Amino acid sequence: MKRCPTCNQTFSDEWLTFCTIDGTALETDASSPAPPTLVMPPTGEARESLEAAARPAFSAPYSQSPRQNIPSPWQPPPPPAMVAGPSQSLAVSSMVLGLVSITLGWCCSFGVLTAPVAIVLGIVALSQIKSQPNRYAGKPLAIAGIVSGGLYFVLLAVIVLIYGLGILLSGLNRL
Repeated sequence: MKRCPTCNQTFSDEWLTFCTIDGTALETDASSPAPPTLVMPPTGEARESLEAAARPAFSAPYSQSPRQNIPSPWQPPPPPAMVAGPSQSLAVSSMVLGLVSITLGWCCSFGVLTAPVAIVLGIVALSQIKSQPNRYAGKPLAIAGIVSGGLYFVLLAVIVLIYGLGILLSGLNRL
């Protein structure tokens, strides 16, 4: 049993160290013995006798304790604010479209559409990151989008050059 020296309220919870009404440090009440440890909860007559023994002699059998009527002045703290990180949406879009143009873009020349969009989105993302670094992020992603979009066009130019030279050389062999 613990007792508050200010309001003389008694508490049976062992984990409490401060009074829930006024916040004063609780004192251990040496006069009351520690409750016995039970292996199984009592049933029937044993339970009734334990409840009768736990009730104070001066209180009515079904009275409410005065502590239940007093509202607690303590309120739980509000949850922490959600801090949103800087936006990376344009940079991520640029990188994804650049990688799509390199991998899937060779099918039906689909990369001719995705590579320029990746380059433009990467440039816009870099300019936003430079002007407002606390609001936008993802510089490496934007650079990856620009590089992969440009790499598609470089590889496309190399392929066109190789095929063009092959056609030109095969035409010279016929002469």
